[in-house]
Amino acid sequence: MARKAKRSTSRSKKPAKRRAPARKAAPRKAAARKAPAKKSAKSAARKPAPPHGYRSVTPYLVLRGAAQAIEFYKKALGATERMRMPTPDGARLMHAEIQIGDSVIMMSDEFPEMNTGARAPDALGATTGSIYLYRADIDDFYNRAVAAGMTVLMPLADMFWGDRYGKLRDPFGHQWSVGKQVRKLTPQQIAEAAKAAFASKT
Repeated sequence: MARKAKRSTSRSKKPAKRRAPARKAAPRKAAARKAPAKKSAKSAARKPAPPHGYRSVTPYLVLRGAAQAIEFYKKALGATERMRMPTPDGARLMHAEIQIGDSVIMMSDEFPEMNTGARAPDALGATTGSIYLYRADIDDFYNRAVAAGMTVLMPLADMFWGDRYGKLRDPFGHQWSVGKQVRKLTPQQIAEAAKAAFASKT
């Protein structure tokens, strides 16, 4: 009996079946692409603010007779007209634009009834500033403006700060400084040249 039991136990011991290797977990689906981050304030600041064709700073002239001034600036300064916006009665210009070189100049007739505080030089008897134009052909440009009717305020000359420079006034009271850099100087050199220039006038 003992032998039988032994045989039975030995037969019952069968080799264990090998387990199939566990399947690797399926790779997770790629996460949905994140929406592009909004542009930072710094990158937005790099984008030019003015519309195409304009510079960051644009002079705005107030005149008496803006329509006549446009025609004069075409003749004297080689300006091209970009647009004009007349009042409904056509008597004055609410807004107009000319271009000289790569820069736009805006202008309008004065509207004293609007109480904006903007008056033409003719009304004030003076002007508070001038427009500075750089030109490569400075001598020809200056002579053309004078021949067209500009009044000479400062004759064209080589100045201590390195520009060949002159100053003119148009028939509408605005002043135009015209120049061309002929010498590139350091601030120290300009300061020394200014001392010499002013010393010669005392």
